[in-house]
Amino acid sequence: MEGLENIPDAQKNVLMQRIEEMQVRDSLRMYNNLVEKCFTDCIDSFRRRDLDGTEEKCVQKCCEKFMKHSTRIGMRFAEFNSQAEAQMAQLMQQQAGK
Repeated sequence: MEGLENIPDAQKNVLMQRIEEMQVRDSLRMYNNLVEKCFTDCIDSFRRRDLDGTEEKCVQKCCEKFMKHSTRIGMRFAEFNSQAEAQMAQLMQQQAGK
C-alpha cells in the first residue's frame, strides 16, 4: 500500500487485518441490505414454500438493479478519491514551492 513504507511490519499487519475485517463487514452489510430490500419489495405471500414466477423475476431484477447501483457508487467514489488525491498532490507541490 502506498504511504505505508515507514510503518513497522507488525503495525502494517494489524492495519491490513483491520482493513480486511472492515471489508468483510461492509460486504455483509451490503448483502443484508440487498436481501431486506428485495424481500420487502418482492415477497407478498407466505402461502408457498418456493417463490412463484412473478416473485422470482422481481427478486432477480431487484438484485441486478442493486448490484448495478452499488457498482456505480463504487466507480463514482473512485473518481472522487482520485480527484481528491490529485488536489492534495497539487497542494503539496504548491506548499513545497514556497
